[in-house]
Amino acid sequence: MKIALVHDWLTTIAGAEKVLKAIYEIYPESDIFTLVKNEESLKNTLLENANIKTSFIQKLPFAKTKYRNYLPFFPLAIEQFDVSDYDVVISSSHPVAKGVLTNANQLHISYVHTPIRYA
Repeated sequence: MKIALVHDWLTTIAGAEKVLKAIYEIYPESDIFTLVKNEESLKNTLLENANIKTSFIQKLPFAKTKYRNYLPFFPLAIEQFDVSDYDVVISSSHPVAKGVLTNANQLHISYVHTPIRYA
């Protein structure tokens, strides 16, 4: 069974990232999809060597630290991830990761965190 984990962003290790880490511990062979990641914040963590795929937002200026400035692009970026090869998609989200596009043959389990505070 092929599993994809979808998370909003990996720029710091806080509560939502600890949830993702716990899910990843259960499914260590899974791929992780995220809008943007900051490699420095992942150093010396379980996620440091994970197969993490980022969106086009990763390539935008200051995305690692000012990613919230790109909020209007988040839904588009999440919808562009191709998770069609996965049997199960697990999203860990408060703003947009739950919006990843899946098909009728996939199981999508969404762990929804509290709403985004800055919206």
